[in-house]
Amino acid sequence: MDHFADRLRAAPQSRLQRGAAAEALALARELARWTQRVEEPGTHPREMPDAGMFAAADQITVAGHDLAVALTDDDEIAEAVRLVEEAQKRAGV
Repeated sequence: MDHFADRLRAAPQSRLQRGAAAEALALARELARWTQRVEEPGTHPREMPDAGMFAAADQITVAGHDLAVALTDDDEIAEAVRLVEEAQKRAGV
């Protein structure tokens, strides 16, 4: 996740506009929802706001670190890593 965020920060604006930032935001939202399900089961998850394409890297960093703290199961951690890797491939960074 940190690698993905670093790649986003180094990406040109045109790459972010072509979908990399949207992919990162979608990942950040998914990770945040997952964290909320772990930490607050039974509550309606709140949606991470769109803070703009230049904030997408920070959003996946925060959401990813929050999830990493919340997860304790190795299989869930592996699934989270897989989600990040797939999102990075789709983002093309």
